[in-house]
Amino acid sequence: MTKPKALAVAISALSALLLTGCASQSPDTASKASTSLTPAYDCSASTRAKANDLKIYQIMVESFVDGEKGTGHGTGYGTSHHQGDLQGIIDSLDYIKSLGMNAIWMTPVFNSKPVAGQSHWDDRLDATGYFATDYFAIDPRFGSLAQAKELVEKAHAKGLYVFFDGVFGHHKQSGVVPSPSGLLPSGSHNPVDYPESLPFYREVATWWVKELKIDGWRLDQAYQVPTEAWTEIRKAVDEASQSVTYHNHKGETVNPLGYMVAEIWKEENAIQQEGYGSQEAPALCSAFDFPMRYRLVETFAVNENGIGGKGGNWLDEGMNLHSLYPAHAQPNLMLGNHDVLRFGDLLQRGGIANPDDGEYWLRHKAAMSFMAAYTGPITLYYGDEIGDETPDFAEKQPDNNCAIRGMCDDHSGRTSAKIDGVTAELNQQQRDLKDYVSSLMVLRDKHPALSKGERINLCAEKRSISTTNKAVMMPCFIWSVPTALSRW
Repeated sequence: MTKPKALAVAISALSALLLTGCASQSPDTASKASTSLTPAYDCSASTRAKANDLKIYQIMVESFVDGEKGTGHGTGYGTSHHQGDLQGIIDSLDYIKSLGMNAIWMTPVFNSKPVAGQSHWDDRLDATGYFATDYFAIDPRFGSLAQAKELVEKAHAKGLYVFFDGVFGHHKQSGVVPSPSGLLPSGSHNPVDYPESLPFYREVATWWVKELKIDGWRLDQAYQVPTEAWTEIRKAVDEASQSVTYHNHKGETVNPLGYMVAEIWKEENAIQQEGYGSQEAPALCSAFDFPMRYRLVETFAVNENGIGGKGGNWLDEGMNLHSLYPAHAQPNLMLGNHDVLRFGDLLQRGGIANPDDGEYWLRHKAAMSFMAAYTGPITLYYGDEIGDETPDFAEKQPDNNCAIRGMCDDHSGRTSAKIDGVTAELNQQQRDLKDYVSSLMVLRDKHPALSKGERINLCAEKRSISTTNKAVMMPCFIWSVPTALSRW
């Protein structure tokens, strides 16, 4: 248990900046439900305990770092160089470690083989990796299998978990290459049919754990896969993770973590129904906290539709809605990702602050402070640690040409990575924010009650108080106070 005095220091440091901040999913195409495939399979207590401490750094591979000339797609969505590759990630591992992060999640690196005569739109889609043709090969435009293995081994040696992006509900329309055992998915390409496709994707999920010893999966559009199938895939990943070992940064022999986190870009009830499953029949154990992400930006900035100005009570209500989830649920909070606007662009869209304003950087610090005190795993999108933004972009762009210019809301944040000492030299404001984020991650490590504790949200209600000269309307602030360590 964390000592009360030490915890008080941690909470004081985190909550001070919170005071400042308080002044596109595709249509639901969920596959048809199937009958029960497996008995109830509980979430691993060991994995859950370690997952609470996850501080994941998300990388959009094609837009991140150009580490090897001659690789890269050269096209894609967004404003980046579109030359990102595995070598660029390898070159950036020390930087990621210096932030205090302990895991990386890469967008898909499976091969997406072009079809003869395909349009430039398909070329751009191939660069994302989300519509693969060979789930058992690395896209040569990102690098080689040997480089992927090198990346995982070097990350492990630095104390970083590695998560691949699992696209288990759809693939490229032209079809996919059979698995090593000769399996194929069944039905349409988007979504595929379940339970018929389960054996193929179960093999995908376990093959990379055994082959490269990856530590788990981020699960794209997880609602496309029935919860019963997720239970089976999760069980297979657990078993595969227990069958192999690697040496971590401490020289210890460990198993891959086996963490799986779902992308279900919906509200709490849908995340529970399509991801977590029920208390009696757990499906997935973790999902990104999209509902809380929107409350976070609506409090400290605005959302993509320009709605903001919320107070601490808005955050308090969001955290309390976690009670809708079954006990095994482990939400993972992020401030941004590759499909939404960067926080810096949201500040500008709301007319709140520009990069030249001190408030721009203070509001970044306030939002990051809230994340650092969040109970459970957290994820940081590359560039958010330096307050990155999309230059000359704030207002919503016309739909008729935004994709060509890389300025649509759902991909404008895919900018070229500014990695200190690798691709860029940071200015003083960027470096100050980066150092602040690093200090928060250290603080989170020192005080495990921040990531594992039971939460008590203290929120002062708006009320008028009398002073000698006038009545003052007090705003609502929120302090999220972690107490004793939880049972995880």
